[in-house]
Amino acid sequence: MSILQIPYREGRDGFWGEQTSTLNWCEEDYNITYYCAELVNTLTNLMFMWLGVKGLRNVLEFKHSPIFILAYVGYMVVGLGSMAFHATLKYEMQLADELPMIYTVFIMCYATFSYKRSPRTQLLIASIMVGLGIFITVYYLYAKNPVFHQVAFALITATTIFRGFYVMEYQLRPQLRDRNPTVCSRIMREMWTLALVSIITFVGGFFIWNMDNIFCRHLTTAKNQLQLPWSIVLEGHGWWHILTGLGAYEMILWRMWLVRCLDGEEEKFMLDWRPWSSIPQVVPRTHKGATKSS
Repeated sequence: MSILQIPYREGRDGFWGEQTSTLNWCEEDYNITYYCAELVNTLTNLMFMWLGVKGLRNVLEFKHSPIFILAYVGYMVVGLGSMAFHATLKYEMQLADELPMIYTVFIMCYATFSYKRSPRTQLLIASIMVGLGIFITVYYLYAKNPVFHQVAFALITATTIFRGFYVMEYQLRPQLRDRNPTVCSRIMREMWTLALVSIITFVGGFFIWNMDNIFCRHLTTAKNQLQLPWSIVLEGHGWWHILTGLGAYEMILWRMWLVRCLDGEEEKFMLDWRPWSSIPQVVPRTHKGATKSS
């Protein structure tokens, strides 16, 4: 054995006992440590912790809308739930992973549809979404069908995204043309770029997740040949966590920047971001940590 090629554990028993979750992934159970069922799938959720803390700090420091505090808290809860699920492979922890995904995307859906509505309309929208959340939760607990959860999550996410597209083109663009025509094209271009990069990142993670499921047997053979630590790069579900964590963070930032521009604050705030090479943030134009002038 070389320090550059460490074999996996031979035993497959583990600290948390028998699997009770309805799902399992291509990373072999307890193959690295006795104390964690899927170590790589667990640790890659630290992406949610890092970006969630960064997002919360920025919301509080720059006084963004309080709805984004809820969004980032939900985002971090998803990461914590996923860590618990992959560490234990227990059904209760699976729910702690999957259900917060639904609730967090509902927070963003509410933020999208309730913006600038009357208090009565906001209450109605909130009631509808709470009702839908309860229905999805109850039905999923009854059916225990992961496909239902995945379809529900995808539909809510798609609804939120397409509503955002509509608002960008039919509300924000005309407003910018009227009040700030010199920057309209640039702001709309960078906003579309952020939205599309977030979607591409998310979809890229979804693609790798599916390839990990489809070619699991071949990937497992390759991982055992490569051995640790090199085999870690073939853990596709871990890449799903990294890419969706980044994509979801970018989607929240996209909504945050959209709100600032809808509020007419594009001269006070900027999108501080270099596509594909930095983590985006919405900051005051006077912020010393900004990496570029927008």
